[in-house]
Amino acid sequence: MDTSLLKQARQWLQGAQSILIVSHVRPDGDAICSVLGLGLALQAQGKQVQMVLPDGLPEGFDHLQGVEQIVRRAQGPADLVVALDAAAQERTGESLQGFPEVHINIDHHVTNTRFGQLNLIDPASVATCAMLAEHLPTLGLDFAPGVPEALLTGILTDTIGFHTSNMNPKALRIAADLVEMGADLPSLYERALLRRSFAALRYWGAGLSKLQREGDLVWTTLSLADRSETGYPGNDDAELINNIAFVEGAAVVVLFVEQHDNQVKMSWRSQGDIDVSRIAAQFGGGGHVAAAGANQAGSLAEVQQRVLQATRAAMQGVPA
Repeated sequence: MDTSLLKQARQWLQGAQSILIVSHVRPDGDAICSVLGLGLALQAQGKQVQMVLPDGLPEGFDHLQGVEQIVRRAQGPADLVVALDAAAQERTGESLQGFPEVHINIDHHVTNTRFGQLNLIDPASVATCAMLAEHLPTLGLDFAPGVPEALLTGILTDTIGFHTSNMNPKALRIAADLVEMGADLPSLYERALLRRSFAALRYWGAGLSKLQREGDLVWTTLSLADRSETGYPGNDDAELINNIAFVEGAAVVVLFVEQHDNQVKMSWRSQGDIDVSRIAAQFGGGGHVAAAGANQAGSLAEVQQRVLQATRAAMQGVPA
């Protein structure tokens, strides 16, 4: 990370009194916890902070300090806008309506479009929360109460419990530092990766019952009807993708989640031999070599056909 960029970000953060922090639609743990971690650290310095997630807070994070402050829409002006864990400004949904620019963009996705005035991008980092944990002191911020727990949770979720292919010794040292600050690793691990609601498990069952395979390509769907019938309250996949990502013999796994607005959310996982971020980019998304996502307009059947065609082409090494 360029130290001059970090110093400039520190100046901007210290000079602002009211700060808007946003992340991407259908937020995962890294998005939620990076917003929360930075937000709490700034509040500890007396800043007025708005923490905004356009799709709200999915289940499973209500044990973290400060989550009740997360809202779906910004209320009033802000001196400084910070985007976290969003590869492109479009991924922030309606969070930035009325805010013409992003001042600081902090992210670890290799596909980041560098849409901020100041872009702190580190594709080598395992999570945006890991970046924050590493650089908070350089940014002039302290690990206030609740911050270590939030940042460790974000690292846990984005690495699926320290076992994604991009894990490295530095990330483990960062996690160890957060534990030394008081973050309860066993409890946070259980809540982030093991504990699921009854409705979420029924939702998983709907997706698992529709698993399909074509050679080393595996996919399934979660429809609006599945969500209604199982009583799952969120518009996400309840982390099903990370539980089917390691189907034996599968090179790529794809999950399609139908949305209310004639949109379909796609998630890809691979074992690293196929760069799924390139597939996601064809559909306006992005991510990492082994994990990526995107959204497309259309019916579930239409989008599934287009996406599977592009995925097969990528797996065969030919243009889609």
